[in-house]
Amino acid sequence: MDFQHRAGGKTGSGGVASASESNRDRRERLRQLALETIDINKDPYFMKNHLGSYECKLCLTLHNNEGSYLAHTQGKKHQTNLARRAAKEAKEAPAQPAPAKVKVEVKKFVKIGRPGYKVTKQRDPETGQQSLLFQIDYPEIAEGIGPRHRFMSAYEQRIEPPDRRWQYLLFAAEPYETIAFKVPSREIDKAESRFWTHWNKETKQFFLQFHFKMEKAIPQSTGPMPPSGVKHPPPLMSGGPRSVNDSLPPPPPGGMPVPPLPPGAPGTHQMPHQMPMPPMPMRPPPPEALMSNN
Repeated sequence: MDFQHRAGGKTGSGGVASASESNRDRRERLRQLALETIDINKDPYFMKNHLGSYECKLCLTLHNNEGSYLAHTQGKKHQTNLARRAAKEAKEAPAQPAPAKVKVEVKKFVKIGRPGYKVTKQRDPETGQQSLLFQIDYPEIAEGIGPRHRFMSAYEQRIEPPDRRWQYLLFAAEPYETIAFKVPSREIDKAESRFWTHWNKETKQFFLQFHFKMEKAIPQSTGPMPPSGVKHPPPLMSGGPRSVNDSLPPPPPGGMPVPPLPPGAPGTHQMPHQMPMPPMPMRPPPPEALMSNN
């Protein structure tokens, strides 16, 4: 509180300020604050009547000067009425239509079928990278439209069951139908010399070539080196090991006897030599049999 204009001129030399003096000092401070923040000429609730006094059309109060009115605008009554009026206007105000969005006219084309294409597989002789070269023919492409392409994950499409081993390369140009190619899901080399596109406006052909990045080679397990002078057995032929019977020749047709094998041939067994069996002696017939014949 300002004490310099009170009796005595020295702080503490005067008596205790009365309630009216405190109110007058508070209104003066509020007026100074309102003059700094509020332009009274732009206040819609400020009105000067024919008697020279000032009125608040919101609170229906009468004020003798501008300072009194400005102090009133900073008070609780005026601020409460401002909040009520704002809530009432917001409730009664009709719903404003949303601002019209800028409509982009969608060009409609009649599809004329799929374009012709050619795919070439290549391998870089220097780096060994595999590449694919696509040539798409668009002889009847729409005027002012260029071909577009993009890679699609297997989980974006809805035509086939998703398989993470594959991805799709799409080509689109109006009025042709969009075509897609199924390529391995490997990392693509996006270097400038490894990925390029070209649109030939004269021949109406679109070219795209990309390279796959080289996959890391799997290191082979190296076992202990065999000692010098030890020879490894020769590898088995395809089909597994062969038995001894497989080396024998097939039997001849018609039940003919098998020809003898040469000595030392594979599959022959060294059997001991057996002597031939002697013929069995025949017994003479009994005399009763001879008599019956006579």
